[in-house]
Amino acid sequence: MQRMFRILLLWLSVVSLPAFADRSFMVDADWLATEKEKNPKLVILEVRYHPHRYHTVGHIPGAVQVQRFKDLGDNAGRSIMLFPSREAFQGTLRNWGVNNDSTIVLYDDSRSPMAARLYYLLELYGFDMRRVKILDGGAQEWTGFYELTREAPKIRPGKVTLKPANQKLFVEWPRVYDDVVASRDPNVVLVDARPRDMYTGKLIRHSVQGGHIPGAINVVSLDATDGQSQKWTGEDKLAEFYKDVPRDKTVYVYCHDGFRMSLGWLQMKSLGFRDVRVVNGGWGVWDRAFTLPVVEGDAPYDAEYAL
Repeated sequence: MQRMFRILLLWLSVVSLPAFADRSFMVDADWLATEKEKNPKLVILEVRYHPHRYHTVGHIPGAVQVQRFKDLGDNAGRSIMLFPSREAFQGTLRNWGVNNDSTIVLYDDSRSPMAARLYYLLELYGFDMRRVKILDGGAQEWTGFYELTREAPKIRPGKVTLKPANQKLFVEWPRVYDDVVASRDPNVVLVDARPRDMYTGKLIRHSVQGGHIPGAINVVSLDATDGQSQKWTGEDKLAEFYKDVPRDKTVYVYCHDGFRMSLGWLQMKSLGFRDVRVVNGGWGVWDRAFTLPVVEGDAPYDAEYAL
């Protein structure tokens, strides 16, 4: 009987954990320092919130500058943060010296949403993600143990070849409108990853309108990181943070421009969510359509859309 009881307790402890939780893509400064010494195929990419600090404050020795808007969005699209085309992104990666067998380490200075956007695009276009890591804590993690430099590396162009976009990783706004606003598909959950004041409409910033897409619940992805250390919270806290998002449903996630939603996508992916898709262009596309419905306030639906 005691043996059966122990087995039951063990089973309960296992099933209570996030299914397939995985943070193997996260590394620390010591791991990166060691990798720099031994891996000639290492490519380090810095995605700062303020890109000029690559030159003024400095960067990890050998790191290549990534300009988050120019390099990670569609420069000619109706919204600059629609996905870059496969061809454009492939050309950018080659200019950074990336090959199919490169080990890529990404970091930023803003709690990892910038790095998450780049990570997402690499997965979207079929790069071998076993070769991609994120420096947890970013620039701050590195400077706690090692020095920065202002010297830009010499780059030998790469020959990486990307694949067509994975259709299971994203959704366009008409699908959001159909599944969430019009059809109320019970198998779809829409998550707004922006700050609460932007979700409610109290604060209008980087947009024309305030508020959110009807039906969206608000889970602020940056709140699941530590503002002081710049690192992610522990797995248990992260799981608690996303407790209101059902794991057995398809999740659409959006933000203003593509960074916070990429962080939310990666956080949920790390917890074992099976089907999470980002909204291409995010609020930047929905907002600028002007005639698409918008809800203000704390609730997913207002009186007009509640019934």
